[in-house]
Amino acid sequence: MTLSTFDKLQSRFDAQAAQGMDEVFQFHFSDAGSHYLVVKDGSLAIQEGEHDDPSVSLSLSTDTLKGIMSGEVNGMTAFMTGRLKATGNVMLATRLTSLFPNH
Repeated sequence: MTLSTFDKLQSRFDAQAAQGMDEVFQFHFSDAGSHYLVVKDGSLAIQEGEHDDPSVSLSLSTDTLKGIMSGEVNGMTAFMTGRLKATGNVMLATRLTSLFPNH
């Protein structure tokens, strides 16, 4: 995954939407390395690698993530069609678009 995609996430992050949250979103990319996002009380940290105990783990391609974040791909549709696999607190994944609104 190119760093620029994560830079975009950082710039789109809505700290207000993340107030009171303490969650880890693990991303396993089929075409890039693993990364995770730590969302805690309105702050965002992006780390490379694997987290020991993520709140939710998402397996997908970088293109699928870009599509979901841009609004071109419906996350639920991606999940139902197998382009996105999630384990853990799956409902948490639905909050990604509110944490990173497409301004």
